[in-house]
Amino acid sequence: MVRKPARMYRRLEGPAYTKREYMGGVPSPRIQQFVSGNVNGNYDVELRLVAEESCQIRHTALEAARITSNRQLIKDFGENGFFMRIRPYPHHVIREHKMATGAGADRISSGMSMAFGRPVGTAARVKMGSVVMIIRVPKSGEMKAKEALRKASHKIPTPSRIDTIYINPPS
Repeated sequence: MVRKPARMYRRLEGPAYTKREYMGGVPSPRIQQFVSGNVNGNYDVELRLVAEESCQIRHTALEAARITSNRQLIKDFGENGFFMRIRPYPHHVIREHKMATGAGADRISSGMSMAFGRPVGTAARVKMGSVVMIIRVPKSGEMKAKEALRKASHKIPTPSRIDTIYINPPS
């Protein structure tokens, strides 16, 4: 399956295409685990990865960001020393009109005008200023968690910033 580049699906255009009961053959999202770490831990700092532009984030990009940050956090804090959550869910179904490729395909590759396409994946629609990931850690690990979010921000197709919120502020 040849996938088109993600830059073709990055912009928010038109209404969301989400009614799966009317479509056949929608692939399931690659990301399966949205929460990792210790949910009930006592943490001092919450770090948020915030999207600075409205865009669509493909399910593969969300999974890549999750894997990158999760690997870094497990290395620094262990299995239960942190809490991480992926906020958006990839509801929007991405369609692609298959084009003929190879030798002699130039005559038939013009395709149909305004072709509808078949489902090839899903994406999360993210508005400007919405939170993509949340990480909670103890105060001593704030810089390591920022580094994990910085690495995850390279995997998503929008500029992003890291906001710090102190849950238990020092008195």
